[in-house]
Amino acid sequence: MADNDDEQQNEILAAAKDAKARKERARSGDNKGNAWTIGAIGLGVGIGSAAVAAAVLYAGRNRGKRRD
Repeated sequence: MADNDDEQQNEILAAAKDAKARKERARSGDNKGNAWTIGAIGLGVGIGSAAVAAAVLYAGRNRGKRRD
């Protein structure tokens, strides 16, 4: 049981250290390792726009011959 408690405390301490390190990096502006480049964001927007356009075209197509 003591091992389980120690392991749980170690996980909590590790998470606290990680959160503190992230907070310090955010304050210092040193986010180069985790920041997305503007190109990747632009690529995502382009792919999303293409998906929306494809969905609109698919929804508006004729679904078969109509009988009058």
